[in-house]
Amino acid sequence: MNSQRMGWTVSLALGVVVSAMAGETCAASSVRPVDPARVVPLEMMAPEHRENVAEVIRDHTFYRKGAPETFPCDSKVYLSLVNEPAVTLALWKDLAKSEVRLRQTSADRYEGSDGNGASATWEFAYRSAKLHVMLCNLNYKSPRGATKVDARIVLVVHSGFYKEVNGDQWVQHDIEAFVKIDSKGWKTLARTVRPMVEKVLEDQVREAGWFVSLMGRLVATYPNWACQVAMEQGEIADETRAKFRDAVVAAKRPGASTGRPAVADNSAKSAVRTR
Repeated sequence: MNSQRMGWTVSLALGVVVSAMAGETCAASSVRPVDPARVVPLEMMAPEHRENVAEVIRDHTFYRKGAPETFPCDSKVYLSLVNEPAVTLALWKDLAKSEVRLRQTSADRYEGSDGNGASATWEFAYRSAKLHVMLCNLNYKSPRGATKVDARIVLVVHSGFYKEVNGDQWVQHDIEAFVKIDSKGWKTLARTVRPMVEKVLEDQVREAGWFVSLMGRLVATYPNWACQVAMEQGEIADETRAKFRDAVVAAKRPGASTGRPAVADNSAKSAVRTR
């Protein structure tokens, strides 16, 4: 995974936008009309989010949905990773060099940049144990040219939780992305950004989900490391760090490693190994 990107949500957003603009992705809204109320619980969202989320879903330029992924992970640890992206990013940055910057500006709102031309603000428009809806305002300016992209993205994460007879917990999730490009003349722009597609993995949606599952597996295998990294993040609220630590400790399995993982090669899933 490219550690220079902004984290799983914005990485996904940028990947979908660029790939779609290059003509490699997705259904246009004119082909498959979507009723926003059938996708997300608009009536349960704060009024300030409702119309924005509905507009992106209803008038989306591109759409992509990833296949479900199932993996072993304690439900509380998983929800901590999804609900607290600053903690998730801190864990990844402890393993791999990254120029990503992310800061929480309010209870549900974050802003950040990836050091490579992309900046974004995004917030949770709705979240529950089984459904997360995130609204992202993405701005991208190529560091090597005049290419600019302004887009809004609604990410919908569906999650399910299962327990085996022996007590082991599993998570299944999938991700939907609705992209609305706000840049004027984006069809003309598409021709100029085509070379960038080579730098974006074709499976952005799958990779975004995989990133969260990877961190869940690492936390389960190396709980001491996860707690130490989280508790050292002074810029993250004490309550947030303590909640994450408590979830990890409660889910700690007998025989869990007291060491830390290491990344040998960021480009492959086999990159994580024991140090």
